[in-house]
Amino acid sequence: MNKIAENTRKHNPLMPTSDYFAAANVLKGKQSKRKIVAYVESYDDVLFWRMALSELEDDTRCFEVMLPSRDSLCKGKKQALVSLMKHGAGENMIACVDADYDYLLQGKTPLSAFLLNNPFVCHTYVYAIENYQCYAPTLHNVCVMATLNDHQIFDFEGFLTSYSKILFPLFVWNIMLYRGKEYGKFTITDFNAVASIKHGRLQNVQQSLDKLRQKVNVKIRELQRRFPGRKELYLQTKTDLLSLGVTPETTYLYIQGHHLFDSVVVPMMQTVCDELRREQEREIRAKAKHVTQMHNELSSYQHSQSDVATMLKRNQMYQRSPIYKRMIHDLEQVVNSTTKP
Repeated sequence: MNKIAENTRKHNPLMPTSDYFAAANVLKGKQSKRKIVAYVESYDDVLFWRMALSELEDDTRCFEVMLPSRDSLCKGKKQALVSLMKHGAGENMIACVDADYDYLLQGKTPLSAFLLNNPFVCHTYVYAIENYQCYAPTLHNVCVMATLNDHQIFDFEGFLTSYSKILFPLFVWNIMLYRGKEYGKFTITDFNAVASIKHGRLQNVQQSLDKLRQKVNVKIRELQRRFPGRKELYLQTKTDLLSLGVTPETTYLYIQGHHLFDSVVVPMMQTVCDELRREQEREIRAKAKHVTQMHNELSSYQHSQSDVATMLKRNQMYQRSPIYKRMIHDLEQVVNSTTKP
């Protein structure tokens, strides 16, 4: 991390430092709000952390969420942490990043240790912001946003609970090998390949889950053959994950966010929304008194619909989830740590 910081310092000589923002805050006067800069990973993270930090703004402080570099296109988690190190974490600077696996690795790697031990870094707990956007209790509402049809025809919570329970034993294997620095033998990409699920008609969801269970069991047997004598370590890893908040029912929150969003949740929601749209259009056709009214109503309805993936990206109803509230609590501690005694 220090080597990366040195390289960044060479390429970003104009980047404002914590001292710069401290001086700016002094010049504003005693009655002005203190500005705290929050470095984030990418464009997609700006709104998420802006909404989170907005909850902590008051008469004494405000926040500016920004990418890690003002004079280049460098982005990413390491870049955000490097910028924090280089320009002076403390009174006026923090970093807000995705947890990825670093929270679950519990200091087994330098990046994980830095993430967990630096008082000016806040992380998501779940793998990434996409996992929050896919928070199961909110998905029906997102379908309503996309289709304007409030008929609940699919149990998203039940689906993602079943999906998670099937994956949990394999997820324990994945984390165990990452903690032991054997991740090359069963990577996140390998895990995602097993965790993929075939999407089709809603009536076939249980069949898809059954096939997923078969794939998971095959992979677990393979790992048990490749890594004999790991039962005790596996059980310890399982206990550790449970203590960190990962349960068989919520595993989906901790797997790779892009995979969950793009390959699991969006395809399933698209199937549900397509059916909801067809249902609404059938109702319009049945109620229309003449052809002109039918065409006008169908046109109006179709123009009022929204893209599923776009609506899911705009989903902020996860803010009521316990894990998000835990993140906000920690974020407040991080922000408070920037206040000089």
